[in-house]
Amino acid sequence: MKNTLFTTYNMNGISLENRFLMAPMTRSRSSQPGDIPNALMAEYYGQRASAGIIISEATQVSLQGKGYAKTPGIYTKEQIEGWRLVTDEVHKKGSKIFLQLWHVGRVSSSQVNGLQPIGPSAKIANETTVYIFDGAPNGDATFVPVETPKAMTKADIAQVIKEFKNGAKNAIEAGFDGVEIHGANGYLIDQFLRSNSNLRTDEYGGSKENRIRILTEITQAVVTEIGAEKTGVRLSPFISFKDMNDPEILDTIMSAAKELEKVGVTYIHLCEADWDDAPLIPENFRINLRKTFSNTIIATGNKTPNEANELLGNNLVDLVGFGRKLLTNPDYPNRVKTDAPMNEISDSHTLFGGGTAIGYTDYPFLKD
Repeated sequence: MKNTLFTTYNMNGISLENRFLMAPMTRSRSSQPGDIPNALMAEYYGQRASAGIIISEATQVSLQGKGYAKTPGIYTKEQIEGWRLVTDEVHKKGSKIFLQLWHVGRVSSSQVNGLQPIGPSAKIANETTVYIFDGAPNGDATFVPVETPKAMTKADIAQVIKEFKNGAKNAIEAGFDGVEIHGANGYLIDQFLRSNSNLRTDEYGGSKENRIRILTEITQAVVTEIGAEKTGVRLSPFISFKDMNDPEILDTIMSAAKELEKVGVTYIHLCEADWDDAPLIPENFRINLRKTFSNTIIATGNKTPNEANELLGNNLVDLVGFGRKLLTNPDYPNRVKTDAPMNEISDSHTLFGGGTAIGYTDYPFLKD
């Protein structure tokens, strides 16, 4: 029988009820002050636990790693306790959940965290914004431009590696089944991977072997702390927003995949563009990745169920991530199975922030 979204899957010892993955989506609902996960977030994730596995929203490993208002952290005792509400609820509903570990690097502003951003080089991300909540009457986020980062020293790099390692340790303490290292979408690790944002001349810059060094060192540190079977990595070879267009990125990503194979991480998660005219990932890239990397491969990027089943059936991926569809349809797998109508986004103003159930936990389930 061909693999489909409704077949079970063993992800390196972690049993999943189906191949649906809830993709990480920033929702900015953490309690303030302190960026602490809360009961409303636990309800939100628990509602969507019909997915075989959930990847949490991006979660900063330090205050320096924060780039947007009200995103949760994983570096304080209070944050660990808040996340435990989430993991308990998801596990009670029968699903698995990984925490996505995040450092935004240069994609930040002192208006967000009071700190100058840091990055591989002192090069600003052109035409890139982040958001704050400045008391606008309708509660909307206000977008502000990012600031020029400070080029990271060797001590800064060592500190970030330590922060990812501690974040992984804290995630397991909070009850997560594992962690996903966010190496995608123009954030810190991706900034090191790309030749246009990484202008360094030391062992962390220049050649692609040097540019992947921080990814492999962070990954090795996390694996040493919690185990390879609990560690995944997210990459985005075909996404170039946040001023990240690099002609060398495909070769660099494939080199990174070879190193991740050596480390033995449990999965590579491809974050694929999800807008209407987005570039398609060539099948030969997927075939080469499958030859290079022997563990789980995940694809996320506005796939239809039919497209997902085709990728699964051709053994090009093992799990498929869904974002907006699970945001608006907490029972999305059941709706797919029964060919039921789908909820649409009720109000785009509630996507990022709000602090209430509106546009967050109030999307209806199918009636019994």
